[in-house]
Amino acid sequence: MKMLKYALHSGGMPRNRLLRQLSAHIFRRSYSSNIRNIGILAHIDAGKTTTTERMLFYSGKTRSLGEVHRGNTVTDYLTQERERGITICSSAVTFPWSGNRINLLDTPGHIDFTMEVEQSLYAVDGVVVVLDGTAGVEAQTVTVWTQADKHKLPRLAFVNKMDRPDADFDKCVNDLRTKLETQPVCIQYPSKNQDGLLTINDVITLEQLTWQPKDLGRSYSKTKLEPSDDLRQLQEKRNELIDQLSGLDDELADVVISTESFDNVSNALIERALRRATCQQKVVPVLLGSAYKNVGIQRLMDAVNTYLPAPEERNQIYDCFGNEVAGKVFKIVHDKQRGPLTLVRILRGEIKRGMRLICSRGQAEVVSKLYEPLADEYREVGAVQSGDVVICAGLKSTVTGDLLTSSQTALRNAQKRLKQSQGTVSTDEDEELDTDELFGIDRQIPDAVYFCSIEPPSVSSQTAMEQALRQLQREDPSLRVSYDSVTGQTVLGGMGELHMDIIKSRILSEYKIDVDLGPLQIAYKETIESPSLTTLSVEKEIAGSKQNVSLTLEVVKDQGELFR
Repeated sequence: MKMLKYALHSGGMPRNRLLRQLSAHIFRRSYSSNIRNIGILAHIDAGKTTTTERMLFYSGKTRSLGEVHRGNTVTDYLTQERERGITICSSAVTFPWSGNRINLLDTPGHIDFTMEVEQSLYAVDGVVVVLDGTAGVEAQTVTVWTQADKHKLPRLAFVNKMDRPDADFDKCVNDLRTKLETQPVCIQYPSKNQDGLLTINDVITLEQLTWQPKDLGRSYSKTKLEPSDDLRQLQEKRNELIDQLSGLDDELADVVISTESFDNVSNALIERALRRATCQQKVVPVLLGSAYKNVGIQRLMDAVNTYLPAPEERNQIYDCFGNEVAGKVFKIVHDKQRGPLTLVRILRGEIKRGMRLICSRGQAEVVSKLYEPLADEYREVGAVQSGDVVICAGLKSTVTGDLLTSSQTALRNAQKRLKQSQGTVSTDEDEELDTDELFGIDRQIPDAVYFCSIEPPSVSSQTAMEQALRQLQREDPSLRVSYDSVTGQTVLGGMGELHMDIIKSRILSEYKIDVDLGPLQIAYKETIESPSLTTLSVEKEIAGSKQNVSLTLEVVKDQGELFR
């Protein structure tokens, strides 16, 4: 590297050629405990994207603060996202923090794009749930929390917008306990300094944290609280925290019992106990701040490193692959220059540039290039190892939810080893093993709710429109495209009115086709209000003999499956 730097400055080698050689050099990323794969979830307008932008800024990944209202954010890069000020597509970014590398997925908060959240959760090992400090737990918060429960993901809660006068931290914590039926553990509490600005009291260290507004919150000071009512209240909170964790963690409980005091419990011991309880999904650490006012973000990133699990602590089911490649496809995007780009979470093994892969449906693919994710910007790499997230170019037929491996033999061997470990191995060598059932790959796509016809501006645009719909459908599995043979129209099915508007807008902005959408129709199903019972009797004389038939019909409402 020193020789390369010297050559750049001395002019001993043409600069462009040297840069090409440098970019072609294989950049190997090691698999270690220094990786955190996280998702950020919330109700719409809770501040997910603003929080993500601050993380990128304070980590040094970006040089200026992106603002949603200015339309210059990194993760909201689609034209429609910047115009509307909402997140539509989940996006992946990678940034360093305190010796760790954090792979973060910023997800949509609108209910029409719930499928984007579901896809992203396959790639993460933990999540940060952002709450609006003025609203608490909202409707979509419950939805994304349920999705995280389904994937058994450890999580942190970040109460945002705590600088606002109507923010209520205690209400947000109570909402977590009652509406989401979880056990929140507050490790921070809000306070105000002499200037009336938001500061944070740290429960574990008994310090007051104050951010400096002059440098956009890059730096903050730690001050030990002087003996006062605030310090006594914070000490009581610390004792409550230790008492709560000691009921969940044996190591902490042993120390408390042996010392017969909470005062002798070290901060490091509390953090270790809290980490174990969080990874086991017994508690949810609660932090606070104000992303817009640049308060509390660095401590949130510290908490991600400290309390959320590393890749090797999860997904043990994929140990059956050994050193073979196992990767899960969680998103596909189309780039004008690079074509379809596939985002893959590597669970085992290593993916290299030019490697041949097999998806779980049997198709063979070749990885032409690998990129490190940063929303719509790409940095080419040569190889990526287990535990990381990578963008693969050149995969033609792979779809969201596919499991990628090095060969069909590797997949079958992994299936058999997994079956043996579960004690359900079959003696029939030809029996087909269900990959989806074994590895928990859920391909269920929600039924479309809204339907409308779509027509090109002219007959000559029909083929281009169909190609655009195929690409959009590959990106968004919740988009349904069908052909009505009666009317001769192409029919779109989606999750809501906003969903359909975004599809129309993207076809215009990305494919330059001004399509027409027909009137929206809402899909619904009917069921009976209450059970009904009736009997029909028929009497008829046949060949001088009377014949009687009675038919009883009962219609029952099935409470388990309301519409089936």
